[in-house]
Amino acid sequence: MSDNAEIKIETAPFDARFPNTNQSKHCWQAYGDYYKCINARGEEFTPCQEFKKVFKSICPNSWVEKWDEQREEGTLPFKVTV
Repeated sequence: MSDNAEIKIETAPFDARFPNTNQSKHCWQAYGDYYKCINARGEEFTPCQEFKKVFKSICPNSWVEKWDEQREEGTLPFKVTV
């Protein structure tokens, strides 16, 4: 990368369902929506990637790792299948 290359940094856009500073529910919802979306439409479906961008931006990595393990074990406390 050259010295004058532009780096674009983005974060999750505002979501009126989660107006408070604490974004825990927004994180949880985006994670669930992403997996519901890819299970219904496939990973290449562009709108699914927006959910992924949000949860990768606002969720702590340790939470995502835990939820990934629970999803793989079938113990995630909500459905992500259609």
